[in-house]
Amino acid sequence: MPPPARPLALALALLLGGAAGAQDLPARFSVTGVAAGDALNVRERPDAAARVLGTLPPGSTGVEVLETTPDGRWGLMPLREGSGWVAMQFLAPEAPASTPLPRPLFCRGTEPFWALEVTSEGAAFSTPERGEVPLRQHGEVAGFTGGVAAFDAGGETLDLTVVRKACSDGMSDRSYGLAAMVWNRGELFLEGCCALSAR
Repeated sequence: MPPPARPLALALALLLGGAAGAQDLPARFSVTGVAAGDALNVRERPDAAARVLGTLPPGSTGVEVLETTPDGRWGLMPLREGSGWVAMQFLAPEAPASTPLPRPLFCRGTEPFWALEVTSEGAAFSTPERGEVPLRQHGEVAGFTGGVAAFDAGGETLDLTVVRKACSDGMSDRSYGLAAMVWNRGELFLEGCCALSAR
C-alpha cells in the first residue's frame, strides 16, 4: 500500500527546505547548430583557445550541464574523469521531466558501493552483495532544491532523496550536480551522487 504523501512532503521540507537557487541546473541539453561532419569541442577552460578534452557530435542529446559561467556563454559538463566546458550557443535545453525527479537519473555511491537508477521504464537498486533489486515506486515529491521518492524494494521501503548541489563520488575527479541519500527507514543509510546522463 503506498505510504501517504504527507510524510514524504514533511521529509522534503525538513531535508530540502530553503530558497530556490540554481533551480534550472543541472539539466539536459542537445547539441544544435553544429554542421554535419563537425563537432562541438569540450574544453579544459571556458575559453575558445583552451585545450580540447573531447568532442560532441552534431545532434547529441542528454548533455548534462552542471553550471554556467556568469555571462552564460559556457557550460560545465561532467566527463568520466573531471569536467569540461562547452559553448552554450550550441546547446538547446531539452524538455524537463514531467515528474518531480528527473528521468533518467543515475545515482551511485562508494564505500560501500551502491547504485540506484530511475528511468521512465522503472527503477532498480543494486549493491555487490545484494545484486540488482527491481523497485516499485510508491510516490515522489519535489521541493525547491531537490526531491524525494519512496520505493518498495521487495518488502522494505527505500527512500531516495536528491538535492541540487555539487557532489563528489570520492573516487574520481568527475563532477556531479546532484547529491543523493538512500535510506530504508532502518539500518541502511547511503550517500552518493546522481547524474542526469549515463555518460
